[in-house]
Amino acid sequence: MESLLLGLVGGCIGLFFASFLQLFTISTLNFQTSSELAFSFTLTFEIFYKSLLFSLIMGFVGGVLPAFRAARKNIVEALRVT
Repeated sequence: MESLLLGLVGGCIGLFFASFLQLFTISTLNFQTSSELAFSFTLTFEIFYKSLLFSLIMGFVGGVLPAFRAARKNIVEALRVT
């Protein structure tokens, strides 16, 4: 379960730093038409919960599944492999 907590903490830290992207506007110039396109980042609730869900899934896959696989092995064999 520590891996899920680690995934949640990592997702919250990522969202914290991503929220500062709302302060910037990125623009690009189209040289053929001499027009400028401006892009800005908006942190919506949908982005918020999808990114937290993704971090929890990655924490589960990265920690819980290998732990279940290691728990099924013989202790002496598992220690010998590491």
